[in-house]
Amino acid sequence: MAPTPRLPGRRLALAVGVWTARRLREEWLGSAPYAWTAPRPDGLGAQPRDFRPADPEAGRRILAGAFVLAGATLTVGPRGDPWDRPSPDRRFAVALHRFGWLRDLLATGGEGVTEGLRLALEWRRVFAGWNSFVWGPEVLERRVFNLACAARQVCAGASEAETALIAGDLARQVRVLLDQGGRPARAAERACAAAVGAAALSGPAAERLLARALARLERALEATVPEDGGHATRSPEAALELLFDLQTLDEALTQLARPTPEGALRAIDRLSTSVRALTLADGSLVSLQGGDACSPAYVAAARAGEDVAGRPVPHACNGYQRLDGGTLQAVVDAAAPAAGPWSVSACGQPLALELAAGTKRLVVGSGWSPDGGGHEALRVADAASTLNIADLPCGEPLRGFRAAALGARLVDACGPVTAERRDGPDAVWLELAHDGWVRPFGLRHERRLYLDAAAGELRGEDRLTALRAAKGEDRRFIPFTVRFHLAPDVSALIARDRKSVLLKPEGDEAGWWLRSDALEVALEPSVHHQAGEVRRTQQIVLRGQARADSGARVRWKLSSAAAAVDPKGPDA
Repeated sequence: MAPTPRLPGRRLALAVGVWTARRLREEWLGSAPYAWTAPRPDGLGAQPRDFRPADPEAGRRILAGAFVLAGATLTVGPRGDPWDRPSPDRRFAVALHRFGWLRDLLATGGEGVTEGLRLALEWRRVFAGWNSFVWGPEVLERRVFNLACAARQVCAGASEAETALIAGDLARQVRVLLDQGGRPARAAERACAAAVGAAALSGPAAERLLARALARLERALEATVPEDGGHATRSPEAALELLFDLQTLDEALTQLARPTPEGALRAIDRLSTSVRALTLADGSLVSLQGGDACSPAYVAAARAGEDVAGRPVPHACNGYQRLDGGTLQAVVDAAAPAAGPWSVSACGQPLALELAAGTKRLVVGSGWSPDGGGHEALRVADAASTLNIADLPCGEPLRGFRAAALGARLVDACGPVTAERRDGPDAVWLELAHDGWVRPFGLRHERRLYLDAAAGELRGEDRLTALRAAKGEDRRFIPFTVRFHLAPDVSALIARDRKSVLLKPEGDEAGWWLRSDALEVALEPSVHHQAGEVRRTQQIVLRGQARADSGARVRWKLSSAAAAVDPKGPDA
């Protein structure tokens, strides 16, 4: 996709228009006339199955009176009410009102089912009326999905009147979800959640809602899931989450003896392929372009029914390149970040890579994701394993009113990325380049990677090529860095030659050498987000100086320490 143009004036006008339309829509959705025409289902219908794994231990904590969500805890006591007291922070409130915890609560069995019904009815008592936060698209989409998947189980011991209340509330929320609009990057997820919610209901009103949702889903999937797989945001986690949703919808429609739309089946196949391509040997996703790595168990749940026998893992998918050879695996971001409304979770980190050795992740990125709670600063180049010049961003998120109206879109990001790949019997050669640094510095970043399966090593070169003649004061040296953010369970020691770093993943006695010809090699603190947890780690920083008129290069190599003993050894 082309980069977002530098048009701050137009962006402000667009933000004002979007903000105004949203406020007018909210006024209508919260009005009495809109409420009077709420759909009235006959009762519950299908029992959609959420393929995401539940956490019974989290459910038992809720039964004991503690909601632990989004890194915060709210203690309400056994059978306490979380709805009549302030949440610890906004992220906690979002998670609470999304009802994702209901899946964990129901996994505990009978007592959890009873408590789930009580909490759902108590939520209705407090929040049945319109509220722009609780009924906003950020929260409503997931609550509709989660409540739909839990409705039949929750109502198993409910009275007829209580079941009618739950069904009526779900129908109302489905209609609001279809009517309120929202950001294009979530259009497919909203439509799928609405379809799942409608499938969980019965009667003519439910049929009408389902028909609307499925028609909207078909249109949204065309824009959201490209032919080469993945998600239009280019977030691997977004692809995984949409896959989960579509699997649930497919199973619910099967219960109703209704065919799943061709577009949804095609999207499931494409998303499954991309999730497989973007999962490394440790079982987690690559944490690139606003996607959390997610736990191996979580990723595996989406792939449980796959029949991949004899099907090779794709080498290219959704703008990513995957290199496999021997015990080494690498995934490289080989395309421009998503643009415009699709870029609300995009990261300005061109040519970022992640590496795994065997079943251990070695090199990662910050793992920033929209729900992870990390600072927006983690979306820029120095938070990823790539090259950065003068610590300046190569694309950064919107802020202030524009971000509130349009979402924190990535602006001024790099343009198209070129990628050339050559595969041999025991090796892969990949050449990448982008012009994101040309405007401020006149330098093109070229990254060359050679994965030698026979030797069990990855060789890399990061080159800055001057594209314009330097004059006068432009004949200067420009500092740059090449960063390798390490996985949290990887320790690192700099050797006495100050050029080599020994990387030792937990449980690997030998480890791996990262050698380079950089002017300076340093170890610095870093952080990595995974499955909602922030973990401290380290990063290897290679520093150099580029001439504005002639550029520069840094060469590096990753090889197994078991192959040879390094005579210079690490520092004690």
